[in-house]
Amino acid sequence: MAPIQDDDDSSSGVTDPNRREFLLNAGSTMAGGVIAACAPAYASSTAAPTQEAVRHEHSASEGSVPFTLRINGKDYSMRIDPRTTLLDCVRETVGLTGTKKGCDHGQCGACTVHVNGKRALSCLNLALMHDGEEITTVEGLGTPEAMDPMQAAFLACDAYQCGYCTSGQIMSAVALLKEPCAPDDAAVAELMSGNICRCGAYANIVAAIQQVRKHA
Repeated sequence: MAPIQDDDDSSSGVTDPNRREFLLNAGSTMAGGVIAACAPAYASSTAAPTQEAVRHEHSASEGSVPFTLRINGKDYSMRIDPRTTLLDCVRETVGLTGTKKGCDHGQCGACTVHVNGKRALSCLNLALMHDGEEITTVEGLGTPEAMDPMQAAFLACDAYQCGYCTSGQIMSAVALLKEPCAPDDAAVAELMSGNICRCGAYANIVAAIQQVRKHA
């Protein structure tokens, strides 16, 4: 069988593109077109929205209402969906993520905050219910440089392991100091029973609370 010859009409002085050149040129053109077409879509699908964009979208959502929440002595004005829980408002809208979302059913205590000085499960409360009230989160208790006595006691007594439940434990423990409670460990454990520690640091948690109670 004779080899395939490239199409070349040299007698006329005009050289037609052979099949090899045609395929190479067509392939380059098609690849460039595919990349150009896909690049914008790929960029838009992978680019993470900024925090400001997320908050703007949240505030502009249909049915949202204007609202001011006072947290840790500071007023936060926002627009929220009336169905937004206090937990989601604190974490997602205000950006105070020390309050943790655990079970989201009021069973673990990780989301505990203070409302007018009393502990409350923020996952079971709508944010709009607390207009004009004083909300305190773990960020409002103290700082690494000036810790609340309960925070310092948790650190000294090693009253945590993974740390996920710790903010809720501390918020409940601080509120417990103002509640009627017998002096024994069993009474403290009973009043802290709404806060679950899956790591099992209960003995150290009680020890931290008792340490603060003795010096209160």
